[in-house]
Amino acid sequence: MKKELKHLIAIMVLFLGLVSCHDDLNQSPIDPDSFTEEDVFANATEAKGALAKLYASLALTGQQGPAGQADIADIDEGFSQFSRMLFNLNELTTDHAVVGWGDAGLPDLHGQYWSGSNDFTEAMYYRLAQEVSFCNSFIENASALSEAEVQFYIAEARFLRAYAYYNLMDLYGRVPLVTEVTTELPTQASRTELFNFVESELLAIQNDLKPSGSNEYGRVDQVAAWALLSKLYLNAEVWTGTPRYTDCVTYSSNVMNSTYSINMNDANGNGTAYDELFLADNDTNGAQNEFIFALNFDGLRSQTYGGTTFLVHAAIGGSMNATEFGVNGGWGGLRTTKNLVEKFATDINELNNALGTQSDWGIVGDGTPNGWGGPDTEMFQTASNQYALYADLTDGFLKFRFNEDWGNNYGDNGNDGTLEPGGDNIPVTAGTYYITLDLNALTYSITPFSADSRGMFYSDGQNLEIESIPPFENGYAVTKFKNIDSNGMQGSDSAGDFVDTDLPLIRLAEIYLNYAEATVRGGGGDLNLAATKINELLERATGGTSANITSGDITLDFIIDERSKELYWEGQRRTDLIRYDYFTTSAYLWPFKGNEPAGTSVASFRNIFPLPTSIITVNPNLSQNEGY
Repeated sequence: MKKELKHLIAIMVLFLGLVSCHDDLNQSPIDPDSFTEEDVFANATEAKGALAKLYASLALTGQQGPAGQADIADIDEGFSQFSRMLFNLNELTTDHAVVGWGDAGLPDLHGQYWSGSNDFTEAMYYRLAQEVSFCNSFIENASALSEAEVQFYIAEARFLRAYAYYNLMDLYGRVPLVTEVTTELPTQASRTELFNFVESELLAIQNDLKPSGSNEYGRVDQVAAWALLSKLYLNAEVWTGTPRYTDCVTYSSNVMNSTYSINMNDANGNGTAYDELFLADNDTNGAQNEFIFALNFDGLRSQTYGGTTFLVHAAIGGSMNATEFGVNGGWGGLRTTKNLVEKFATDINELNNALGTQSDWGIVGDGTPNGWGGPDTEMFQTASNQYALYADLTDGFLKFRFNEDWGNNYGDNGNDGTLEPGGDNIPVTAGTYYITLDLNALTYSITPFSADSRGMFYSDGQNLEIESIPPFENGYAVTKFKNIDSNGMQGSDSAGDFVDTDLPLIRLAEIYLNYAEATVRGGGGDLNLAATKINELLERATGGTSANITSGDITLDFIIDERSKELYWEGQRRTDLIRYDYFTTSAYLWPFKGNEPAGTSVASFRNIFPLPTSIITVNPNLSQNEGY
């Protein structure tokens, strides 16, 4: 499906609550490349092309390329892409991200002061409503076909519709529930009714979808239904008031026992297999074995200014080199807050004590913990004339010095990595580093360090503290997504505009964490099994067993932090924070939460977004969410 998306199919869109009755919608299309409904559903082969549109509607934005003939009017087409909206609503509203752009309605999201006329909450509603409409039309028309293969297509369409309603329920609470093409104004369903519909659909189709791992890459199978049920049941107490953690354990177990597996293939040989999940060849480098449901992107065949094109370009700015990310430039927008960065902090003292014996050689300077006045931050001897140190540095300079004696110090003339007695000060930037000193070769190294390789940040010229949001330099940049493959080659678009990297919407690692959380919350699972599964993720993250846990370490606080470290920028965070009662309350704060530099609580009605004012205006059957 990734490489062979057909021409997008012209299907009439009936938005939830917004109905069009223009006569010209009943006419045959003029474009000879378009298909009439009769053509589309003439047989199973053509119906598969229509199915492609259902998947494409979550990845793309219109009928041609990255812009032009948009599916949704009155908003920049690139802004309206589904996963870009998912990032805006579920990540930008949290501690995971800020954006410096001032487009109307965008600063409102991180500041948590959006209204019913916010362009982005409205666009997401329309995008999901469109997906429901496309799915309804497909299911109705494909049901007339007799080929056995079509039954798989229908089950996939029902999954995609359930996924759309899962998000509508999560984001907006009460929305119309429409399961067939109609011209009547729909009424509003409660969250419990929506929950019951999504649950019943997934239970009904679980055996109609293809078995685990047997479908084409990019299309869902039976495991996707189980995985979405796992997510649904984990949040049931928030959405319906009734906990369903036992069911979450059951369906998480089904997923964990399937053919899907955690990617442990370090294809680029950098010491971890985590980054392979977010590279341009993640459909073939082993990551695909972890992806249960993913959006497929191709820099030549499926171009959009949303998706991973957005995640790569928008996160590049300041002194970052765009070519290292496989694109032609950065958009200077997205960064993260110190809350996420500090989740990856390590115990410096513990690391240093494991290096060897403390020595009289140390580092001194305004970039070091004790400044130019000292005392020196002492290094540890690892071999004869070999010294090392883990240290938290600030922007400034350092030198190497023996026993706090300026008569025996080394610097670096020319900043070329070699040392000279009494040489120039060595410039450093803020961050945690592993520093080595080799007195035999008179060389040194200052290497950024994170014990957890999932923490992928760019700090050169970036401030950890965010004093104000617009300047790109405020906040560390995130380097998680790249348009570079495992061999270091750029994606297929040689111009560097559009990105090949696929985006996982559900992957196995999340289900491991669902299982653990549901078990802790009383779902009856096995904490020892949960620890074993989480240790798979930790071993991938650290390259060893040093961070491994036991069942006694698994607490709710541990899990929410582990979810943050494993899943950041993948569209999950807001939902997680709400489940923990952290999203709007003062129990957990981050910079500019509630539009305050230090963070503050906001009213609890912001746990859901408003229905678009335009929808309320045209459909008298709908009432606005409380607080809006």
